[in-house]
Amino acid sequence: MNLKKNRYGLFLLGAIVVLLGGCTMAPKYERPAAPVPADWPAGAAYQGAKPAPSAPAVTTLPWRDFLPETRLQKVIEIALNNSRDLRLAVLNVERARALYGVQRAELLPVVQAVGSKYKEHIPADLSSTGHEITTQQYSVDLGITAWEIDFFGRIRSLKDAALEEYLATDQARHNARILLISETANAWFTLAADRENLKLARSTLEDQNTSYNLIRKRYEVGISSELDLRNAQTQVETARRNVAIYTQLTAQEENALNLLVGTPVSAELLPVDLNGVTPPREISAGLTSDVLLNRPDVLAAEHRLKAAYANIGAARAAFFPRISLTTAFGTASADLSRLFKGGQETWLFAPQIVVPIFDARTWWAYKVTKVEREMYVTQYERTIQTAFREVADALAQKGTVGEQLAAQEALVEATAESYRLSDARYLRGIDSYLNVLVAHRALYSAQQGLINLRLNRLANQVTLYKVLGGGAADSLYQ
Repeated sequence: MNLKKNRYGLFLLGAIVVLLGGCTMAPKYERPAAPVPADWPAGAAYQGAKPAPSAPAVTTLPWRDFLPETRLQKVIEIALNNSRDLRLAVLNVERARALYGVQRAELLPVVQAVGSKYKEHIPADLSSTGHEITTQQYSVDLGITAWEIDFFGRIRSLKDAALEEYLATDQARHNARILLISETANAWFTLAADRENLKLARSTLEDQNTSYNLIRKRYEVGISSELDLRNAQTQVETARRNVAIYTQLTAQEENALNLLVGTPVSAELLPVDLNGVTPPREISAGLTSDVLLNRPDVLAAEHRLKAAYANIGAARAAFFPRISLTTAFGTASADLSRLFKGGQETWLFAPQIVVPIFDARTWWAYKVTKVEREMYVTQYERTIQTAFREVADALAQKGTVGEQLAAQEALVEATAESYRLSDARYLRGIDSYLNVLVAHRALYSAQQGLINLRLNRLANQVTLYKVLGGGAADSLYQ
C-alpha cells in the first residue's frame, strides 16, 4: 500500500510541475521594425523591372519551375545530391536538433533503477557488543536524483533558446541550398557564354585566314602593299590568341561547374552555346519589401534574436531559488532471498531549495544576455538592409539590361554593315586596309559585348531569384 501511495505521489508531483513549468521570465518578443523603405526604389533605372501581371511570387516558385532548361535541372539535381557544403549544412541541422533534444530533456526527471549490495565486518574491539559482527544488506531502488523543478522557467528558457538555434540552423540550410542552385545555374550559363565566345573566336579566325590569303595573293601580284599584308596578319594572330584564351576559359568554367556539382558533368548535360539555352522564368519582386522577411538568412537572424530573448529569461531565473528533488522507493533486506517479500519496502523523499544570496557572476551574466540581444537586433537589421540593397541592385540591372541589349544588337548590326562596306571599298581600291582593320575590331568587340549582355540578363534573373529568397517555401519539403 505504501508503495502504491508513493507512486501516486510522484505522479501528482509530476502533474504539478507540468502545470507550473509553462511560464518563463523571458521578455516578450517583438519583431524589430525593418530599417528599410517599404517600397522598392523607383526611377529611370527601375522602369523596365516591372514584372508581367502573371509573374508568380518568388518565394513560392519551385526552382524547377523557375529554371525550365531540362539539362540544367539535371545538373542541379546532381549538385544537390553531391554537394559537400550542403551536406555539411544538413549535418549542422541534425546536430542542432540533437542539442535541442538534450536541452528539452532537462525538463524531465531522470529515473534510475539502482541495485546494490552492502557488506561490512566490524572487529570485536570496535564492536559495541564486544564480538565480531558481519552485516550485509541488499537493496533495489527506483528513483529520481537531484531533479530541478523548473518553477521559474530557467530550463524552459534554455530549451526555447536551443529550439531557436535549431530553427536558425535549418534556415541556414535552406539558404545554402538556394545559393547552391543559383551558383550552379550561373556557372552553367557562364560556360554557355564562354562556348559562344569560343565559337565566335573560331569563326573570326577562319574569316581572317580567308582575308589574309586573299591579301597575300593581291600582294604577290602587286595590288596590295606589304603594310596591308602585315595588318591582315595581325588580325589572324589576334584571332588565334582569342581562340586560345576562350579555350582556356571554357575548360576552367567546366572545372568550376564540376566542383559545384561534386562530380564531372557528362557532355550531354553541358550547353553548346547561348542560342540553345532556355531562359529562366520571369519572376516578380512583389509590391513591397516585406518579401525580404521570408528570406532564409533574415529568418535565421530573427530566430537567433529570439534565442537571445530566451537567454535573458534564463539569466533572470538565475536570481530566484532553485528547487530540486531526490526521491526513491524500493526494497531492502539483509537476506537476498527476502528482498522482494512483503514488509521490505523503503522510500526516500528529499527536496532541496537553494536561495542565491550574493553571486556577482549572476549579475554580469544577465548583463551579457542583454548586450547579446542588442547585438542580435543589430545583426537582424543589418541582414535586412543587405538584402534590400541586393534586391535593389538586381532590380536596377533588370530595369536597364533590356535597353542595353537592344542598343548592343543595333550596334552589332551597324558595325557589321560598316565592316562589310569597308571591306568592299578596300577590294575596289577605294579605301585603305586600315579602315577594314578598325571596322573589324569594332565588330568583334560589339559581338563580344552582345554575348556578355545576354549572359548578364540570364545571371540577373538567377540573382533576383536568389536575393528574393526564391523557392524558400519549396525547399522546406526537400
